[in-house]
Amino acid sequence: MERMRTCLVAVALASLCCVAHVRSSASDHRYKAGDEVPLYANKVGPFGNPSETYRYFDFPFCSSVPLKEKKEAFGEVLNGDRLVSGPYRIDFLSEKDAEIACKRKLSKEEVARFRTAISKDYYFQMYFDDLPFWGFFGKVDNVGKADPSDCKYYLYKHLVFEIFYNKDRVIEINVRIDPRAVVDVTGDEPVDVDFMYTVKWKEIDVPFEKRLDKYKSSSSLRQIQWFSTLNSCVTLLLLTAFLATILMRILKNDFIKYAHDEESADQEEETGWKSIHGDVFRYPKHKSLFAAAIGCGTQLFSITIFIFILAVVGVFYPYNRGALLTALVVIYALTSGIAGYTAASFYCQLEGTNWVRNLLLTGSLLCGPLFVTFCFLNTVAVAYKVTAALPFGTIVVIFLIWALFSTPLLVLGGIAGKDSKAEFQAPCRTTKCPRDIPPLPWYWKTLHQMAMAGLLPFSAIYIEIYYLFASVWGHRIYTTYVILFIVFIILLIITAFITVALTYFQLAAEDHGWWWRSFLCGGSTGLFMYAYCFYFYSAQSDMSGLMQTSFFFGYMACICYGFFLMLGAIGFCASLFFVCHIYRSIKCE
Repeated sequence: MERMRTCLVAVALASLCCVAHVRSSASDHRYKAGDEVPLYANKVGPFGNPSETYRYFDFPFCSSVPLKEKKEAFGEVLNGDRLVSGPYRIDFLSEKDAEIACKRKLSKEEVARFRTAISKDYYFQMYFDDLPFWGFFGKVDNVGKADPSDCKYYLYKHLVFEIFYNKDRVIEINVRIDPRAVVDVTGDEPVDVDFMYTVKWKEIDVPFEKRLDKYKSSSSLRQIQWFSTLNSCVTLLLLTAFLATILMRILKNDFIKYAHDEESADQEEETGWKSIHGDVFRYPKHKSLFAAAIGCGTQLFSITIFIFILAVVGVFYPYNRGALLTALVVIYALTSGIAGYTAASFYCQLEGTNWVRNLLLTGSLLCGPLFVTFCFLNTVAVAYKVTAALPFGTIVVIFLIWALFSTPLLVLGGIAGKDSKAEFQAPCRTTKCPRDIPPLPWYWKTLHQMAMAGLLPFSAIYIEIYYLFASVWGHRIYTTYVILFIVFIILLIITAFITVALTYFQLAAEDHGWWWRSFLCGGSTGLFMYAYCFYFYSAQSDMSGLMQTSFFFGYMACICYGFFLMLGAIGFCASLFFVCHIYRSIKCE
């Protein structure tokens, strides 16, 4: 336990270091009149496919000379950001009117590329003093044209920058397109384009510390989220009251019945959950895999808690590029000791002997699917030449983090767990010969139990899941982390209650195979989440194409698999506590 405390302290210190690094990297630039304010072009892509993004200068826009790439943090590279010096020069407090950035003669191939991009609603993203802004390539004139071949395609060539400042700091930037300044790119002939821009400066009283507030969720959206959270709380209260009342009354009757049978020394055969006291603590099959799953689920729960701590203290403020992905990689590496300790300790409690194989299984149970998925998706990204394809250097960094930090901590945690000498304290002795499980109705089968166990927790969180999906796979900004944390707590409580209730009814039916069943029922919410992905993809998004589809379903499979492991561990731990409690409350021969 002392080694585990040391590991947790190390994770907390590393998290605080991450907070300090992220906060210190926040833009606090001050400028004098005439100073150049940095403007970086980031990426472009179809609006409906957030993962399909390309470098800005993959298209024949104006290019600054010389082209300077911004040194990016580790998380920014993971996020697909590729910032380079932008094509427009903007000096602090210097206004410009229809300034020509450059003159380009577009070839037939370049005109065709722009026309295709405009038809797919391509947008660009730039950063001005770390403030993001967007714009579309052009527009399609299809009014009154039934035949798509009659549509006109126009490329925007004039950007108007409206910049707000407070003393010597940039506060806000609004960018609009001049709808009158367009170039017809409908035909297949070369076109001359004069890319222009206008800059206007206005002074406001908004303090620098609040300049990112405009990117946060609107008040109406927060009201909807609070209402859905309140609805989930009501569901939780009703469920808790119902299960507590039913279970307490049933258990009370069971305790009275079993106590009466003991006093009367009745020789009748025992029934109900007491009758299987000699089998209920019989170790599960495939106990090495079971212990590894519990270890990985515990690690993922620890990661989630640390991420919420960082979110609450304000690390993941809007457009803090790559902070979340950096935190995930660092915290995952530092919490590997928790997985190793939990898996090895529990495996040894189950009288397992090959703890080395158990550690290998623990290390590969989550990393294995992630690695296979990443290799496939990164290959697809390289083939499409999108910014989501990780550079070789970044892949090497990830491998070194795994090899130098995650794996050694996993081994150290496993050694600490093996040497902890903890014993499984079962309230009842286990018989040598396992008792036969009686035939059960169809609705007590594993799959049907998983369906019942996963539906209610998912129904309590599906509204918040929509906002998360719209943020991760769309263009919304998620900032209501307090609401998300409340919903997460509700999810844990409902999962624990449902799993405990189903475990009780399973034991009452004299089925003692509750170990794996409680884990599968607890984690079944992850399967419902993945099923929701298909609905979100088809009905709530405009995603299309092999690249975006593979990214969406590939990475969501990994995320939902992680939720399956984490909630499965929560469900099993709650059931283990409940089963131990009820069997300690009766006298077993």
